Amino acid sequence: MSMEIRGPLELPARREEIELRTADDLTLVGELAQPELSAPVATLVTLHPLPTAGGFMDSHILRKAAARLPALADLAVLRFNTRGTSSQRGTSDGAFDGGAAEQFDVAAAMDFVRDRALPRPWLLGWSFGTELALKYGREHDIEGIILLSPPLHRATEAEVAAWGSTDRPVVVLVPELDDYLRPDEARERFASIPHAQLIAVDGGKHLWVGETQTRRVLTEIVAAVNPAALPLATHWPPLD
Repeated sequence: MSMEIRGPLELPARREEIELRTADDLTLVGELAQPELSAPVATLVTLHPLPTAGGFMDSHILRKAAARLPALADLAVLRFNTRGTSSQRGTSDGAFDGGAAEQFDVAAAMDFVRDRALPRPWLLGWSFGTELALKYGREHDIEGIILLSPPLHRATEAEVAAWGSTDRPVVVLVPELDDYLRPDEARERFASIPHAQLIAVDGGKHLWVGETQTRRVLTEIVAAVNPAALPLATHWPPLD
């Protein structure tokens, strides 16, 4: 009997509690989810929304990516709490630094990916996490970046424009009704990256609430990273 995939349903995967060690000697807590019976074809390194506004590794889109995409799209999903951030998994050492010292958190995650030989890493940032991806992602060996609801509060014009000189994909999902950056302004502010793929999501809001929006976001992520897995199954086990 198949169940509809929605809400908090967690599909089969190999799940492992992990710790990351930063260059400034902090321990960050996280989780790695991988396909249950096979090697992943690509890796999502997730960067969560603003911790001072309630963002953490369990923010719902990231939690659902980890719950579903190892099974549905053969992806590894790495989630972690940036410095000073707490979730059910625990609290990472240190204190929120407004996106500055968090560069060491991003680097620690990428060190983990390299040490584990996880394939084809992509940075997946949401809100505050998009700022970290834009500011620090070019320093690392990644396939590309996926930005969900980018506010562009901390990433400078120069940091955004620097992606224009790379050939790495930049995928930007902008909700029609976002609280901070809507599609028309986003097109202007990302114009310095000629190859950026900007996807305006009708009816979308900053927090992507609701199963329709969740499925749209996860579909666009997989379209960038492993399009062969589309369309994503809506039931588990998948319907024939």
